[in-house]
Amino acid sequence: MTTQELYKLKYPIGEFELPKTITSNLLETWITDIETLPQSLKTLTKSLTETELNYSYRPEGWTIKQVTHHYADSHMNSIIRFKWALTENTPTIKFYHEDRWAQLIDYSASIDSSLSIIKGIHAKLGILLRNLTSEDLKREFIHPEHNKHFSLEETIGVYAWHSNHHLAHIEQALRYKGEF
Repeated sequence: MTTQELYKLKYPIGEFELPKTITSNLLETWITDIETLPQSLKTLTKSLTETELNYSYRPEGWTIKQVTHHYADSHMNSIIRFKWALTENTPTIKFYHEDRWAQLIDYSASIDSSLSIIKGIHAKLGILLRNLTSEDLKREFIHPEHNKHFSLEETIGVYAWHSNHHLAHIEQALRYKGEF
């Protein structure tokens, strides 16, 4: 498999690109993507067998089961990041090693608990994000891995992209039946 083919499997919707201007329409689209993730994920996974849940989306990539558990962990971190930025002055967030988390025992368990977490977190995120003021959207946190400031409006885009990025991974794993 070529490097370009692997890249397309890794980023089936492309990498996140921050637009020069974040409009209210774009924020609306991003927030809607975040709010609808739980139902989209449930629809994609509800009738999968254990074999299908263990399909991976690319060579050496995560399985559908791991991606689902990753969503729960990543988006738990996201709501905490939003709340830190809203309640502290430019906090430095805690970085986590998602690759190491994916190796923990809970990633081999049923996805039911992660689907419940995702449903709850996204309901709370929707309420929070839909009520941010223009000043709130400009608040920032520092991500230590990148040593960079991220605004909340940018972060909304990142998590909307993240939601769609992994949905595309699951669709890809199902399309190829995990065979690469």
